[in-house]
Amino acid sequence: MSEVRKFTKRLSKPGTAAEVRQSVSEAVRTTVDLVEQPKIIEPLDYEAVVFQRKAQIHSDPYRDLLLCPVDDVSISRQRRTVVPSVPQNAEREARSLFAKECIRMYNTDWHVINYKYEAYSGDFRMLPSKGLKTDKLPAHVFEIDEDAKDEDSASLCSQRGGILKQGWLQKANINSSLSVSMRVFKRRYFYLSQLPDGSYILNSYKDEKNCKETKGSIYLDSCIDVIQSPKMRRNGFELKMQDRYSHFLAADSEAEMEEWVATLKQALQSSTEAGQDRRNGAESLDCVLDDDTASQGKGESMLENSGRSLHTELIKYTRETDQLSKMNRNEGRLKLSSLDPETQRLDFSGIEPDVKPFEERFGRRIVVSCHDLTFSLQGCVNEKGDGVLTNVEPFFISLALFDVSKSCKISADFHVELNPPSVREMLTDTSTQASPSSDSDGVISPSLLQGIFSVTNPHADIFLVARVEKVLQNGITHCAEPYMKTSDITKTAQKVLKGAKQTCQRLGQYRMPFAWAAKQVFKDAQGSLDMDGKFSPLYRQDSSKISTDDLIKLLADIRKPEKSKLQIIPGQLNVTIECVPPDFSNTVTSSYIPVKPFEDGCERVSVEIEEFLPEEAKYNYPFTTYKNQLYVYPLQLKYDNQKTFTKARNIAICIQFRDSDEEAAAPLKCIYGKPGDSLFTSSTYAAVLHHNQSPDFYNEVKIELPVHVHEKHHILFTFYHISCESSSKASSKKRDGVESLVGYSWMPLLKDGRMQSLEFQLPVAATLPAGYLCQDTRKADIKWVENAKTLFKVRTHVASTIYPQDLHLHKFFQHCQLMRTASEGNPAELIKYLKCLHAMETHVIITFLPTVLMQLFEVLTAATKEAHEIAVNSLRVIIHIVSKCHEEGLEHYLRSFVKYVFVTNNPPSGNSVTSHELLATAVTATLKQTADFNTSNKLLKYSWFFFETMAKSMAQYLQEENRMKMPRAQRFPESFHQALQSLVLSIMPHITIRHSEIPEEARCINLSLANFIKRCLTVMNRGFGFGLVNHYMCHFSPKDPKVLTEMKFDFLMTVCNHEHFIPLNLPMAFGRTKLQRVQEQSLEFSLTEEYCRNHFLVGLLLREVADALQQAPEVRQQAVGILKNLLIKHAMDDRYTTFKNQQARICLLYLPLYELLYQNLKQLSAQPLISSPGLGLNVSHLTKIMSPSVSTLSVFLSTDTLMAYWNKISPQDIMNFLSLLEVCLAQFRYIGKRNIGRSQEACVSKLFSSGGKSQTMPAMRCNRASLMQSKIHQFNTMEASLTLNIGAGPSEAEIHHQALLEGNISTEVCLSVLDILSLFTQCFKNQLLDSDGHNALMKKVFDVYLTFLKVGQSEAALKHVFAALRAFINKFPSVLFKGRVTLCEALCCEVLKCCVSKLASLRAEASALLYLLMRNNYEYTKRKTFLRTHLQIIIAVSQLISDVALTGSSRFQESLSIINNFANSDKAMKSTAFPSEVKGLTKRIRTVLMATAQMREHEKDPEMLLDLQYSLARSYASTPELRRTWLDSMARAHLKNGDLSEAAMCYVHVAALVAEYLNRKKLFPSGLAAFKKITFNIDEEAAMKEDAGMQDVYYTEEVLVEHLEVCVDALWKAERYELITHIAKLVIPIYEKRHEYEKLSRLYETLHRAYNKIMEVIQSGRRLLGTYFRVAFYGQGFFEEEDGKEYIYKEPKLTGLSEISQRLLTLYGEKFGPENVKMIQDSNKVNPKDLDPKFAYIQVTFVKPYFEEKEAPEKKTDFEKCHNISRFVFETPYTLSGKKHGGNTFRNQEVDMIQLQLKLQGCVSVQVNAGPMAYARAFLDDSKSNQSGNKKVKELKDVFRRFVEACSMALDINERLIKEDQFEYHEGLKTNFKEMVKELSDIIHEQVILFPRVQFIQHLSMSGIMSVSGPSVHDQF
Repeated sequence: MSEVRKFTKRLSKPGTAAEVRQSVSEAVRTTVDLVEQPKIIEPLDYEAVVFQRKAQIHSDPYRDLLLCPVDDVSISRQRRTVVPSVPQNAEREARSLFAKECIRMYNTDWHVINYKYEAYSGDFRMLPSKGLKTDKLPAHVFEIDEDAKDEDSASLCSQRGGILKQGWLQKANINSSLSVSMRVFKRRYFYLSQLPDGSYILNSYKDEKNCKETKGSIYLDSCIDVIQSPKMRRNGFELKMQDRYSHFLAADSEAEMEEWVATLKQALQSSTEAGQDRRNGAESLDCVLDDDTASQGKGESMLENSGRSLHTELIKYTRETDQLSKMNRNEGRLKLSSLDPETQRLDFSGIEPDVKPFEERFGRRIVVSCHDLTFSLQGCVNEKGDGVLTNVEPFFISLALFDVSKSCKISADFHVELNPPSVREMLTDTSTQASPSSDSDGVISPSLLQGIFSVTNPHADIFLVARVEKVLQNGITHCAEPYMKTSDITKTAQKVLKGAKQTCQRLGQYRMPFAWAAKQVFKDAQGSLDMDGKFSPLYRQDSSKISTDDLIKLLADIRKPEKSKLQIIPGQLNVTIECVPPDFSNTVTSSYIPVKPFEDGCERVSVEIEEFLPEEAKYNYPFTTYKNQLYVYPLQLKYDNQKTFTKARNIAICIQFRDSDEEAAAPLKCIYGKPGDSLFTSSTYAAVLHHNQSPDFYNEVKIELPVHVHEKHHILFTFYHISCESSSKASSKKRDGVESLVGYSWMPLLKDGRMQSLEFQLPVAATLPAGYLCQDTRKADIKWVENAKTLFKVRTHVASTIYPQDLHLHKFFQHCQLMRTASEGNPAELIKYLKCLHAMETHVIITFLPTVLMQLFEVLTAATKEAHEIAVNSLRVIIHIVSKCHEEGLEHYLRSFVKYVFVTNNPPSGNSVTSHELLATAVTATLKQTADFNTSNKLLKYSWFFFETMAKSMAQYLQEENRMKMPRAQRFPESFHQALQSLVLSIMPHITIRHSEIPEEARCINLSLANFIKRCLTVMNRGFGFGLVNHYMCHFSPKDPKVLTEMKFDFLMTVCNHEHFIPLNLPMAFGRTKLQRVQEQSLEFSLTEEYCRNHFLVGLLLREVADALQQAPEVRQQAVGILKNLLIKHAMDDRYTTFKNQQARICLLYLPLYELLYQNLKQLSAQPLISSPGLGLNVSHLTKIMSPSVSTLSVFLSTDTLMAYWNKISPQDIMNFLSLLEVCLAQFRYIGKRNIGRSQEACVSKLFSSGGKSQTMPAMRCNRASLMQSKIHQFNTMEASLTLNIGAGPSEAEIHHQALLEGNISTEVCLSVLDILSLFTQCFKNQLLDSDGHNALMKKVFDVYLTFLKVGQSEAALKHVFAALRAFINKFPSVLFKGRVTLCEALCCEVLKCCVSKLASLRAEASALLYLLMRNNYEYTKRKTFLRTHLQIIIAVSQLISDVALTGSSRFQESLSIINNFANSDKAMKSTAFPSEVKGLTKRIRTVLMATAQMREHEKDPEMLLDLQYSLARSYASTPELRRTWLDSMARAHLKNGDLSEAAMCYVHVAALVAEYLNRKKLFPSGLAAFKKITFNIDEEAAMKEDAGMQDVYYTEEVLVEHLEVCVDALWKAERYELITHIAKLVIPIYEKRHEYEKLSRLYETLHRAYNKIMEVIQSGRRLLGTYFRVAFYGQGFFEEEDGKEYIYKEPKLTGLSEISQRLLTLYGEKFGPENVKMIQDSNKVNPKDLDPKFAYIQVTFVKPYFEEKEAPEKKTDFEKCHNISRFVFETPYTLSGKKHGGNTFRNQEVDMIQLQLKLQGCVSVQVNAGPMAYARAFLDDSKSNQSGNKKVKELKDVFRRFVEACSMALDINERLIKEDQFEYHEGLKTNFKEMVKELSDIIHEQVILFPRVQFIQHLSMSGIMSVSGPSVHDQF
């Protein structure tokens, strides 16, 4: 049970949730007992060590890496307005605690703690280092991206003499370069051209247009003579070649033939002359066949020039040194880390902090500009009559926004006056109050014609409505009538003008509704403005539809014109709507405070109009400015039933704001005035409805409230009846006659001490006594209208940022205020109010967020130890608020709060506890309280907030108490340390135990804790910080589920991203004395306890990564990703890049990483080389991540360190180091644009189809790091190359960029590895040369060199690779030219592959290297010969041909020419035989190459290809090395095709070849004979000759043993266990002689297993050694020389006939086109004449091995029947119709015709006896059927059916075999047969087979006929 955590043991199996909680709580409370643990290593006491080693640190040249710098802090606040929004004495005037706190909040500066190095504390993508960005990445050229261009035709034109002759010829087919099948000629198009080295080549193509793929090449330097050969074919000629074989060609006409022969002879002659010239030392070549002298001259000079340039190149090569190569490599190098695809993809540096301070938030802002309002009725107002036409009376406009869908008004009113001065003058005399000049309060300039509206939630149902009012005059209909008249306008205008002038004089201050218009604002929900829409027409206001609700209904109607019956007043309102431009200036807020930028004395000022936000959290934002306003809306007065006043019809309401109900009290001047009036006025009127006793109102009154609102503040409404008749008498009377008082009403502002936005129903009083506020409606001294019934309806809207409307919030602050004043508080009462805060509305929480949170933190930290409950309850409310913000998606406000607002409450007396400590204790308590899991889960989920707050509190505490300068160990009290430890302990169970129950919460708390500990390391005792990390780590074990391990790594990643990670790890030597330190500096290369203690974080990370590498792929990937990102971060950190050695010192920290990689080498190299950049959780992904670490480390480590390191580690680790280099090269190979595109597509689809767990991580820190955390986390889980362009695949540009990156990475890795190798070969030169270089270390180094060539490198890198290879050849010649040939062979093979590269530069480099290889070999043998290189090159060419790798033949020709040219222009070699030997070699290569054409043709046909290779292998039977090459190639091809037995046989032949060689040299007792038992074909190896080619054969007993071991392995895989023993018999004596008992034991074990296997398969019969088929090809046009040939194909295991048929059909369908290939279904002989020449036919027949009678008894077992067989037999079935049928029924052996016909006659046309039908008539006829039992009758019927089938088949066979003279006889048999069948059908009442083809269920033999026709039938009945 030790596996199970004790915690889980204590969880009983409870039944209810309560019990679960109970048991969990007990378990959690008594903290977890830990599992058996990986050893936890205690960290060093950081502060003590730093103090003790002060001297060492300060004397260290890189002390920057060892010391953490000191951080700093700064504070300030920006405002939007020119002056603060808070009135000057507001804070003094405020009485309520809430208002005071709000005002303080809006006034104070932000409290920000800025950490100086914050920018370095995130992921590497967020580093501030801009300098590291590489300018433009160089584009690298890779072969894989080069398209196969028109190579051959292109190269033909570039050849030296161009094309000398071209045309059609017939060519005889040469098969396998030996036998000529004379009959088959093919028509081909030939080009004769000259190669760069002056030799000639004859290329043939399928047709003249298609010059891409050559069908064959004849090199004329191997040709001796050209002669005519008419015997062969008409117009034929023969090219005689050196090795006694010829090419036969034929022209279409004699003339053409002669021309070809002459040209070819000339070519031969000129090339031999050129060769002699060269030998004579002449440099000019007169070898061009054209008469054109210009081209001749050009040819010479070209060759001379190329000769000279090649010579200088050779000189350059001789002068190369290691130092020079190193300098060349270092030019323009890039940083590997900057090429990491992740670095490139996400550059977060320079992003300003995403946490913004609180600021006012606006919705979609629009500017409404009013231009003019013109009615059709126009006149001239001026008495002077200057002719300017205007409206004839003043009009007043108010605009506001309405939301039809929500049926409400969503903005305040914007009042505009557009009257021209002449019209405005009509009002001036009305009253002094309206005159602007009389007021000292400052005037609103009438030029406020632009309003800025804000819409938070834009949609298409929002309208801008303009209401037009005029001076009160009469009923609306009456007033509008003249405007709607169309006749006699001038007269009407005069009349209206006259009336208007009188009215303005008398009633100028009263308004009446007149008209309205509307316009849709937005086209859609995105907020695109409806710019083109005009305003609707001006509709006449209907006096019965005045209210806002009526207006909204009208708006809904005007959308449906058919419904709308509104009357239109002719006129036009010109108002435009636009978006607010970004540089908008000169605006004022809705409180008329100027907004920056604002110019003094500007002409046009715009005003912001208040938006009424919906009461939903998402539309609200925390208030930051002071605003304290009240909007009052009188709605309705019901006066239709009142009897108090006689006249109350035209009712006007006067609205005033008062602060007293005394008699003499004056109204306050705080109502916002209209345009043209002063800014504030003391009273205002609502629009009057003429002759209406219960009028509706729509006016809005905006009041600026005082800072402190008390009980006496109220709004007073006074109602007047306005008399409108203006008789002559009235005008002479005073103005008093206008108003008659008809009632009062009032509304106090505070209700239960708070203001609310509500609708009130008020009674109306007829009188207004003093002290009316205190009077109840029942009091007698007020006279009420209609007995105090509620007649007046009014609505208010409070727009205040200092008064809460929420009851619970109000009560809570009230209680806090009480506690402050009465110092004694009642805790129970406070807790009650705290609990009530949970009921607060979310939008209120948001708007007052900073104030409320600060108050709660104050309550929490003020709580004494005794009042622990208060702290917990305050924390609960904070948790509630925090979770509400997150749920609404508004957590950014919390971030702003922590960063800018939160400030720690430092206790005034030193004794009480600090905020952070109290918070830590409260959080711990809440987490341990398991009764309320809901709260603790929220706390876990949103823990970042509490940790951030704690961290900020800690920093402020240090700063304010001036503790920053104290030693870290003394900064915080011990009690706080304990609190933090308890906190970590209380958190851990929630992560380690509850993670599956609350996955998201666990992830969140895990990350917040990590960020908090990271912050602790910045401000606290660092040793204590490490302790916390250890506390955390010891809760995990290696057996944890994957989720837990991932969380652990998330934690580590966060902590390791600490801005001072390097100093925290102390990258210095820890020896005791100075000398020890110097000596041991580079010794820390393994993860010892000492290392992990001294370099705590790095040690911890590396240990965890090491463990992770043994776990699930996702965990491996994550662990390694963290390590990689950390290394990249160091490399890119601009603090550590000033001096190179800084990086070297950092790298020392990571030396143990090598050891870790060695342990995982198998995993690293296990993968296939191309790793898919999908979400590759495979090992190769691991390598992709690990390898840069290797390269980075190796690049940055100083050479001394590397050398010291190599000298310290074991020889095995040195080999591992080299293997790592190989892995790096392989994993960073560039995979080509095409593959990158594909893998990205796959990856994107994979990423977005795998509905895996969402990767949204909670962001942690109040800085940019945190906000990117979630994004980064997502990117970390993707592979490097992923781009998030979903939808389509990756775009062209993305693929291009990705390819550019991968190309640069590949190049950089290549150069880095070259650097290391060059250093390594210098260091280990002696060891490498040990035993002439034939040692394991040299082999390993050499493998790395070859890997460069195997893995395609870029052009730029290859230049350096070849320089390194040249250096290698110069340094270690004996390795290549002495002893065993393996290294030389491998090198030749890889370099030759480069000679066919599509990159010209690579071909040139490779050709030069091959030349130098020959030259060095020649020099090494003291200028005797370069036989070894010669032979190895030939072998390599043969091998490449067999792998069909030499596809670009023209490119290869070019490379050969370059080698020849080198030889010709190498002055040092002029006088030697070397140039001619090189020429000989190229000739020989060209001879080998001629065999490639056919190979290429059968590239996709494995059988044909192997057949060709087999013939080539036979042709080289005399040269063992070449023969071995071809046999090896065949084995490889067989393995590729899955033919294991065949591959094994190839290996047996190779072993036999070596054995025979050694046997002839008397070095081995047995030769070929020993292999006879395995295969009869072994005699082929006897053809070996001991010619010159043999001298370089280094076969030894060792080589033989290696080959025999391969044979054993191959035979085992092929399941040919019986043969292993024959091989073993050869090996055992050698092992015994050498006393290699271990190998003997292994071999005997293998034999033991083999014999067991044999017994097993004999019993089970489960070993299937193959199925055989005869395959025949027909169709001269398609198969050419294969036409009519038959082959035996061996197919694996149980291959069905249909399977092989389908395979061949597909194979040849691809080759010739599926419509042109047909399968012949049956198995008889095919007459080619019957076949359609338009098709290719393939016949496939199943065959079995055939043994003669004397052989058969020997072949007892299955194995013997399948081994060493060469003859096969097949069977053919027959059908009724006479057609043959696939299947295995009849043996196709000789048929005795006489016997057959006798039988048929006896059955079908009976003449002597009664015949078979007699039985049917006797026993089956109905009349006689009762005689014998029913069963017997059935049996007999069955016999007859079979009898008929047999007869049918016999007739079929007869028809096939008879000659013409028996045709008539056969027809007679058929007729009789049909009659017999008919009679039989009648007797047995069923149709007996008359259709031609029958499915036979049972195989029949000839004896079937006998069973019915013979006399023995009687016995059955």
